[in-house]
Amino acid sequence: MKPVIGIVTCGFIENKQFVSNAYIQSIRYSGGIPLILPLVRSDQMIQDYIRLCDGFLFCGGGDITPLLFGQEPKNGNGSTNITLDIFQLRLMRNILKTEKPVFCICRGMQVFNIACGGTIYQDVALQPGTSLNHMQHSRSRSDVSHRIKIKKGTILYQNIGSCLYVNSYHHQTLDKLGIGLMVSATAADETIEAIEIPGHPFALGVQWHPESMYRTSSEMRVLFNNFISHATN
Repeated sequence: MKPVIGIVTCGFIENKQFVSNAYIQSIRYSGGIPLILPLVRSDQMIQDYIRLCDGFLFCGGGDITPLLFGQEPKNGNGSTNITLDIFQLRLMRNILKTEKPVFCICRGMQVFNIACGGTIYQDVALQPGTSLNHMQHSRSRSDVSHRIKIKKGTILYQNIGSCLYVNSYHHQTLDKLGIGLMVSATAADETIEAIEIPGHPFALGVQWHPESMYRTSSEMRVLFNNFISHATN
């Protein structure tokens, strides 16, 4: 039996919930059964999701309500949906009580960090120092934008090696690291590009979009395949 991967809804706009097709296809072609998990206002349903799925994928999306990580809104913060934010944070915290694999992409990595007590910069301009442009402009979302350096002894290093060229579509970045998390990759401007839980079978967050590079990058396919492999086990 292939593992069932719960793909958490990316967004909730005008009474419509959605997931971008690239996430679904990346799970499918990696050998998982993609199952979209819609926003629900039910603790019981969240527990049902956790029992039903073998692994979880948190996708990219909009900004997160600053009050949920202890801040007031600042210039640069974009549109938010607090109902979606609360659902995703609640689901993440319950998943992390288990050892089921979880793969968190872009906004998903920020949800991962906040769920563990961390914070984010509401805009990259608020980050100290001179930052790279992390919102690339290219014809294809599969195009690379910049290089990241990966730390030894991490899940990411075991999968990819010491460096990787990635795409980049975000204007918010991690600030205070959540409890129990470690940084596994950074960009040249010291922006945190990946985080994980040491000792966990597979709890990984990446700031770029590997699903958009799935067809063009063998490294991204390795990441998804490893995620599915842990969900199978």
